[in-house]
Amino acid sequence: LGESVGPEGLAGGQVMDLENEGNPDVNLETLEWIHIMKTAALLRVSVAAGAILGGADEQDVERVSQFATKIGLAFQIADDVLDVTQTTEQLGKTAGKDEAVNKATYPRLLGLEESKKRAERLIAEAKNLLVPYGQRSETLLALADFIIARSN
Repeated sequence: LGESVGPEGLAGGQVMDLENEGNPDVNLETLEWIHIMKTAALLRVSVAAGAILGGADEQDVERVSQFATKIGLAFQIADDVLDVTQTTEQLGKTAGKDEAVNKATYPRLLGLEESKKRAERLIAEAKNLLVPYGQRSETLLALADFIIARSN
């Protein structure tokens, strides 16, 4: 938990995100690092903690942690896509705010369609990680589907 919220996690990702706001030279590698440290870290610690508390071994904890990282990145990509495709009313928050501050986003770096494809690919990869668990993974699989199907 400490690693996930400290300088090598959420706090570090947030600092990097703020430092790069308005920077037109942010590349895909930096953007992905930011979101692995922010959005994905929150999901990773939640899923890993559940696995640990449920008695999972190291291999299973690692597998579900990889799942969470992938759905965390997909969540952020979907969020970036929604920011440019939905209205403020639909989102329940200010639409277009990332573009207004020249923030690096997946649609800005990859384009809208490639961003959607990347999110879908990450979800497919994440779900594939859970195949060994069969029906026991239904809740996590539903979460993965929700991430790219949501409209706000």
